[in-house]
Amino acid sequence: MSGNKITALVIVALIHVFVGYALVTGLAYEAAKKVINKVTTVDIKEDKPKEEEPPPPPPKQENVPPPPIVAPPPPINIAPAPPPVQTVITPPPPPPVVIQTAAPPPPPPPPSKAKGASPKGMNSWAARIQANYPTRAAREEREGRVGVRVTIGADGRVSSCSVTSSSGSPDLDEAACDGMSRYARFNPAIDTAGNPTTDTYSTAIVYKLN
Repeated sequence: MSGNKITALVIVALIHVFVGYALVTGLAYEAAKKVINKVTTVDIKEDKPKEEEPPPPPPKQENVPPPPIVAPPPPINIAPAPPPVQTVITPPPPPPVVIQTAAPPPPPPPPSKAKGASPKGMNSWAARIQANYPTRAAREEREGRVGVRVTIGADGRVSSCSVTSSSGSPDLDEAACDGMSRYARFNPAIDTAGNPTTDTYSTAIVYKLN
């Protein structure tokens, strides 16, 4: 072969290599592009829920006669035997011991303040009674001794008078009670609490001419 033919073959071979490389490179790019599109675009399909099957229809009930009514037997009350009664006799308790203590003596009563009525200024009022000697008895020179009992009030005055022993002359008896009621004065009686009270007093009036 000549050198021109060899050169031409080499050039043709290079052209084939270049064209093959170009084809391979282009085809690889297209393939990669398709793969990327498939990866990025993923179709997500939702699964439709399965439709539930309707429940089967209930079985038809046949007309079954009801069971016969059986009355329960009457209850039998069996009373349990009563428990035995135990009688326990307890002795009575002993009587309580009472210790009698002597009661303390009562306190002595307070001293009594009671006292009877007593004449007050007796010489003065006795002289006034003598000075009122009954005129008729003095003229007839009649003398006598008259016993009297007087009631003395809380104020010391005579509230009533009665003759306990007559002189035998009515005018002398009357003059004695009249003089006691008008002139006699007393210290009033005192009760146990120390308060003035009523009392009686007995004395005698002697009528005597000088």
